[in-house]
This record gives sequence, C-alpha cells and structure tokens, in this order.
Amino acid sequence: MSFTHLDQQGRAKMVDISDKEITLRQAIAGGEVHCKPETVRQVTEQKIKKGDVIAVARVAGIMAAKKTPELIPLCHGISVNSVEIEINADVEKGIITVEALVITEGKTGVEMEALTAVSGTCLCIYDMCKAIDKDMVIDNIRLLKKSGGRSGEYVCAE
Repeated sequence: MSFTHLDQQGRAKMVDISDKEITLRQAIAGGEVHCKPETVRQVTEQKIKKGDVIAVARVAGIMAAKKTPELIPLCHGISVNSVEIEINADVEKGIITVEALVITEGKTGVEMEALTAVSGTCLCIYDMCKAIDKDMVIDNIRLLKKSGGRSGEYVCAE
C-alpha cells in the first residue's frame, strides 16, 4: 500500500485529481460537546453572556468548512455548494450534538470540509461557554456518511 500524499522519495505532495470526473459529492460529519447540564440549559435558554451560542456556532461551522484548505495543508480548495449545520442539545445528558452536511459538485470529496465544519462548530460552543464551564469535552468527531466519487457511498457503522 502506498500513501497518496507522498511522492516516491517520501516528500509531501498534493494528490493529482486531473483525471477524476466531476460528480455530486456529499459528506455528513458529527461530533459532541459534553458539558454540565446547567451549561446546556443556559445555551438552550440563550442565557450565555456572549450571545446566542447556537446561532454563532452555526455560522462558525459554515465559515470553517469554507476555510478547510487553509487549515489542512494538502486538502484541495473546492467550490462548496452548501453547508448545513444541525445543533441539538440534551440538557439531562449534558451533551450538545453537532452534524454538518456539506455538498459540492467536483473532482474530490467534502469529508474534510464536513469534519472541519463540525470541529469549528464545537470549538465555537466551547469558546462561548468556557467562562461558566471549563470542564467541557469535545468528543466523537467522525465521518458519518459520504457519497459520490470513485469510492462510492460510506455509512459509519456506529
């Protein structure tokens, strides 16, 4: 097995996607922010002093998806058609779940954009809530589903 991001001398390189076809590609990633139940309650009731955590975190996730090639060195810059961020809060369990759906029509997938969107969303939630809960844990960031391209469809076995 060879690594696609290394040349024959072992040097980093960007994968050549010239011969790939343009297809509709989608990826869904997920992640969680584990907090104190009181933190989640304050988020859902919009009592966090920094503002509407859900709204700001959603925008942060969209922005993160669009900035992916600036953060991941060998990631291709692609035209992102759509980014949707879903954020759900479970006060009793103290968990805020995040899912990002990213869509493009291109020669390479959007898994990294979806994962980056989730990461950015979770980090924004942490940033906005850290004054009241420094014990938060960002966890379980993973690819849930992807479609399009040579490798076809993938669904996480959760």
